[in-house]
Amino acid sequence: MVQETKTLDDLGALKGAVAAEAPVHVQKLDSLGRAYATGKRKDAVARVWIKPGRGQITVNKKDFKAYFARPVLQMLLQQPLAAANRATQFDIIVTVAGGGLSGQAGAVRHGISKALTYYEPELRGVLKKGGFLTRDSRTVERKKYGRAKARRSFQFSKR
Repeated sequence: MVQETKTLDDLGALKGAVAAEAPVHVQKLDSLGRAYATGKRKDAVARVWIKPGRGQITVNKKDFKAYFARPVLQMLLQQPLAAANRATQFDIIVTVAGGGLSGQAGAVRHGISKALTYYEPELRGVLKKGGFLTRDSRTVERKKYGRAKARRSFQFSKR
């Protein structure tokens, strides 16, 4: 039978018995000393490896400035590193596929953020506060039948 709680002290005793401990984040490295993470945005998926180095970022075997020519996209990639003050401490190797350039840049940013938390778990608070660990789940809405696009209907009448 279930115990009845009649006072607040009884309720406090129940809380102490059931309270779960906060998750402890530990360092996750592969055999080569690298941290790996997957970042996603729209239809783009980025696989990110991070290791100690001089701050080089390679995307699909090209320098990231050659791959992402627009300064806005380059800034997007560097945001998590700047927030964590680790801009010149890690070499980052990325393979990204799917989607367009802005979706790929968002996926790489998400992957870099996750990889940083796997390499240095104490950076998690800074990156989470900056919003870099949240996966932006917005995707393109599918086309419906009887419609020109997802929501746009066909033209009704010229005149």
